[in-house]
Amino acid sequence: MADYQLNLAHLYGDLMNTYGDYGNIIALRYYAKQIGVEIDDQLVSLGDDFDPEKYDFVLFGGGQDYEETIVAHDLKAKADNLKTYIENDGPLLAVCGGFQLLGHYMEMADGSKVDGIGVMDHYTTNMTAEEVKTLKGSRLTGDIVIKNNETGEEYHGFENHQGRTFLGKDEKALGNVTTGQGNNGMDKTEGVIYHNVFGSYFHGPVFTRNGNLAKRVLATTLARKYPEVDWQGKLDQIPAETF
Repeated sequence: MADYQLNLAHLYGDLMNTYGDYGNIIALRYYAKQIGVEIDDQLVSLGDDFDPEKYDFVLFGGGQDYEETIVAHDLKAKADNLKTYIENDGPLLAVCGGFQLLGHYMEMADGSKVDGIGVMDHYTTNMTAEEVKTLKGSRLTGDIVIKNNETGEEYHGFENHQGRTFLGKDEKALGNVTTGQGNNGMDKTEGVIYHNVFGSYFHGPVFTRNGNLAKRVLATTLARKYPEVDWQGKLDQIPAETF
């Protein structure tokens, strides 16, 4: 038995895992094991309850339009508990569609509008014909590099999305774009930080390529549950890996 344990909820991991988002759990488990922490991950999917008191970390990955529409309908029943979890500083990583669905709404490729659960203040539009012309394509895709202005850390990834997300009240970017397009191709923001929610369009997944971010999020998660330990200090002694 490990000295410490984290309980992780993988929201809709059977539907929202198009880009191998489960790799984020593998990365967290890799770093956690080296500091005596065990991670137990559980699938929370269609029809399942989400208990905000049960979980220490939540992963909400990305999916395609069809799966996102199904998830959006089911997610409404979990909205209040997710809001409670988030407002109580529950750590959460939301990728692409998961990021979008935590906001107010998202416009799909066919022009239809899908309501998010509005537990965060961003929203996602689809590209207009003029924007497609300006941005030279109907998708924001390619390698991307961002810099977190508070920590000075750089994060590297690959983006591939048609939705354009705009941040809202009390939300700040995960980082500012130095190479690539970011949330919307216009304001040089990428991702979001709100309380202990970290959102991003990085596919691949983000923690396997950015060990610095994985360790920072893991330290945040552990400090919330076990505040008596200097988790960041422990993790700083472990090299950040690229898987």
